Amino acid sequence: MFTVLPLPAFNDNYIWMLTSADHPGMVVVDPGDADVVIKAVNDSSIPLVAILLTHHHPDHTGGVKQLVDLFSVPVYGSANSPFKEISQPLTDGMQISILGKALVIKEIPGHTLDHISYYLADETSQIFCGDTLFLAGCGRLFEGSPQQMLSNMDYFKTLPLNTQVYCTHEYSLANLAFAHAVEPTNADISNTIVRCEELRSRNLPTLPSSIGQELKINPFMRAEICDVQNAASNHTKSNINNQLDAFTAIREWKNSF
Repeated sequence: MFTVLPLPAFNDNYIWMLTSADHPGMVVVDPGDADVVIKAVNDSSIPLVAILLTHHHPDHTGGVKQLVDLFSVPVYGSANSPFKEISQPLTDGMQISILGKALVIKEIPGHTLDHISYYLADETSQIFCGDTLFLAGCGRLFEGSPQQMLSNMDYFKTLPLNTQVYCTHEYSLANLAFAHAVEPTNADISNTIVRCEELRSRNLPTLPSSIGQELKINPFMRAEICDVQNAASNHTKSNINNQLDAFTAIREWKNSF
């Protein structure tokens, strides 16, 4: 597995810095701010060797051009991306070698249509999923459909329970507040709120999460659960008894929560 360090940026972004004990260099995921990465390179004396992008939004791509101009590194990203600085276009199912490790590319449209994730299968697996799967949440549907995002949740459910989930925003407490509104008697959610509040009180990241944790606390990963469907029914004042309708209802509910 990679050694992963968070490089905080803007108000709540994390740029993930990847290194490997048996391979020189660092890779960064979604560098919205070049200055943060340049400081990390200078402070660590580890050269930047590649950039991974999950989608085209400026808070994930804003530092790319400056970093490429400085370090002449390859930029990996979706072949469908409107972002023009990608030199290594990727499509679903491709495998790339990063710091000597194999990452599998999965197209996960919904938040944006060009969104992809990077999955490392290892003794402890890791996935870098941008703005699609958050701790106790999922991304807003700016470009895609509820069905697309639900399909992404189904994909994440196929990963090993110990897979470390690296999203790119510190949204955990807000997401947990919503999850608690959906499932107020879910003890796992209540316990995770306590743990995350303690971490944030020390200005520490609540991430990574894990697939196993998300299956217990994330309403968007639990849309087949009766309690979630009942909450969706109560909120919409309609009869909801299937996964897609429940997911759609709680995603719309979260937008105004």
